[in-house]
Amino acid sequence: SPRTDNTLRLYSLGFDHLGIIEYNLNKIEIKDPSLDWANYPIGVIVCLKKQGFTLPTGFDVFVQGTIPHGAGLSSSASLGVAFVKALSHLFKFDIDGIQTAIIAQKAEHYAGTMCGIMDQFASSMGKENYGILLDCNTLKYKYAPIDLGEYTLMIMNSNKQRALNESKYNERRSECEKGLALLQKKLSIKSLGELSEDQYFLQAEKLIEDPIIKKRVKHAILENTRTLKAFKALEKKDMVLFGKLLNESHFSLRDDYEVSGVALDILTDAARNFPGVLGSRMTGAGFGGCAIALVPTKILQEFQAIVSDIYKEKTGLTVQFISTKIKDGVKVLRG
Repeated sequence: SPRTDNTLRLYSLGFDHLGIIEYNLNKIEIKDPSLDWANYPIGVIVCLKKQGFTLPTGFDVFVQGTIPHGAGLSSSASLGVAFVKALSHLFKFDIDGIQTAIIAQKAEHYAGTMCGIMDQFASSMGKENYGILLDCNTLKYKYAPIDLGEYTLMIMNSNKQRALNESKYNERRSECEKGLALLQKKLSIKSLGELSEDQYFLQAEKLIEDPIIKKRVKHAILENTRTLKAFKALEKKDMVLFGKLLNESHFSLRDDYEVSGVALDILTDAARNFPGVLGSRMTGAGFGGCAIALVPTKILQEFQAIVSDIYKEKTGLTVQFISTKIKDGVKVLRG
C-alpha cells in the first residue's frame, strides 16, 4: 500500500523475529547486511531506479510465503518477481514478463548472489502444465507440454539448510568463467553453452589442463546438452528418457560440479533405487535444500514412507515431501 512520505516499511511473516524493517527511499545505495531479507526487495527498487522508473512515494509491504527458506526452491527469486509485479501494478509501471525477470535477477546481484536468470524467468513467465526451454544468453524461449501421465514429480526437502549467497554458487560460476576464458584462446565462442557434447570431448577437454576447471566445464557443457534432450523427451512424452536424464544430471552435479552433498546424495539414491521410480536429482544451488523424483503416482504413499525411513536412519534428518502442480507465473490477485 502507498504512503504519503518516502519511507519504505517491510514486514515478513517468515522473518517475524526481525519485526518491521524501515528504510528511506532516498538513502538506498548499497547493500546493508543488517537488513537481512529486505535487501532483495530493496535491490528491486535500486534496479527500477537505474532503469528510469520513479517511485512517487514510499509504501508498506507485508510478505507471506509458503516456500521453505534455504530449500533451493528459489524463494528469493520468487520474492523479487512478486515485488516487481506489485510495484508495477501499484505505480502503473509498464514492465513486461521478461523485464520483470531481468529486474529481479539484478536485484539478487545487489543482494550478493551473482545468479543466472532461470529462476526469475520461471517465476515470471511460467505457463500452466508447461516447462520452459530457456536460452539464458538470448532469453529466447519455448514451452514444452509436461504430461507426466501416471507419474508425479515429487519435491523432497532434505531439511539440510543452505543459503545461496553463502554457498559455493559464486565460486562455481567463477570457475566456469575461467574455463571459458581458456577455451576462448583457441575457440570462437561466447559461452560454454555453444559447445555440443561431441565438441567438448573432441576439442574443449584437451584445451584445459587444470583438473578442477575441466570438471566444471564438462558439467556446464553436458548439462546444457541434457537440457536439450530433456525438452525433446517431454515433447515426446518419453518419461523413461526424462528420468534417465534426471539421474545423469545429478551424477554430474555430484561428481563434476561438486555441489551436491552427503544428505542430497543419500536422499536421491534412496528415491532412485525405489522400484518404479524413473529418476531423481537435486535442485537449486546444492549443499542442501531439495531434490526431485519422478515417482509412479499409485505408489506415492509407500515411496514416501520408505524413503523417509532410509533418509532418517542415515542422516538423522526428516525429509519433507511437497506435492505441486505446474501453474502460471506471477499475477495480481486483486487490487
